[in-house]
Amino acid sequence: MDGDRVEIDGGIMEGGGQILRVSTALSCLLGLPVRVRRIRAGRSQPGLRPQHLSGLEIVRDLCDGKLNGGEIGSTEISFTPGKIKGGTHIADTKTAGSVCLLMQVAMPCVLFAASPSELHLKGGTNAEMAPQIDYTVMVFKPIVEKFNFTFNCDIKRRGYYPQGGGEVVVQMSPVKELSPINLTERGTVTKIYGRAFVAGALPIKLAKDMSAAAVRCIRKEIRDLYINIQPVREPDDQAVGTGSGIIIVAETSTGCLLAGSSLGKRGKNSDKVGIEAAEMLLKNLKHGGTVDDSLQDQLIIFMALAKGVSRVKSGPITLHTQTAIHFAEQLTKAKFTVTKSEEEDPGNDTYIIECQGMGMINTNL
Repeated sequence: MDGDRVEIDGGIMEGGGQILRVSTALSCLLGLPVRVRRIRAGRSQPGLRPQHLSGLEIVRDLCDGKLNGGEIGSTEISFTPGKIKGGTHIADTKTAGSVCLLMQVAMPCVLFAASPSELHLKGGTNAEMAPQIDYTVMVFKPIVEKFNFTFNCDIKRRGYYPQGGGEVVVQMSPVKELSPINLTERGTVTKIYGRAFVAGALPIKLAKDMSAAAVRCIRKEIRDLYINIQPVREPDDQAVGTGSGIIIVAETSTGCLLAGSSLGKRGKNSDKVGIEAAEMLLKNLKHGGTVDDSLQDQLIIFMALAKGVSRVKSGPITLHTQTAIHFAEQLTKAKFTVTKSEEEDPGNDTYIIECQGMGMINTNL
């Protein structure tokens, strides 16, 4: 079998866990054995961290695959996929490793399973260097469902850095194929809303301060819209540990959703957390694209799998997106083109990401 393995260099481009997620998900979907070398070569702690290993293990379990080299710190793995099956699967990082990143690797696979799936994902729900679960529910879910599938995401418990302990249950049914998407009309911003949260030992006042600071910051640029950022204290029985953060979403007249978010941490002023999220949102609104920086790369694998041509208008192409495109093209027959968007104000850094998808068909259905 080894002669037919696709060799993946895990140290190029973004050089992180994303290469593992994209290549193992596609390996599972396409029935292609892969070997990934130089895993996270450029990181301060190279090799597999707990959340990467949990992601590999859930994909292995989803398809009765074989995983070699699956240990913490390992810089090379080989993966041989089997047949994707539905049912209940559990992935537990046992750390604050992100449940959203576990969802990123497992979700494309279970769409092409033989029967419905229920994923119990355990770890951090609001972690640094990953989308917050609120982002996944408020932005990623409504947009990705335009590919013509639906899923349910139930936040059982929230878990924060350093111990994690959160749990999210994702339920989804398989599809025959994915439809392409066309997200090229931004429209105008019609509403801005969000949530500022505290959990554990932190007082609700911090959530109110984050919210107020964010509103003041947005008001400088956008004066005429009602901004509704709810301060929330997470119920003690639904949160493990102490954490705080904020997410702000702008919705447009064409149904686009763009967001900014930030997490609190010890010694970081709550006003600063609110302002960071507001500035991120304003930056995402400025470029005139239909998706924000965090969503850009998460759509690539679905565009590659869909049947037909997908088009998405975005701001500057992130390194994560370039990386996802590179490996999606290496493993599938999908073809991507990225062109500067002409109709915009020339000062705007706007691009059209176009993909002729491979038209993956679910042979299990």
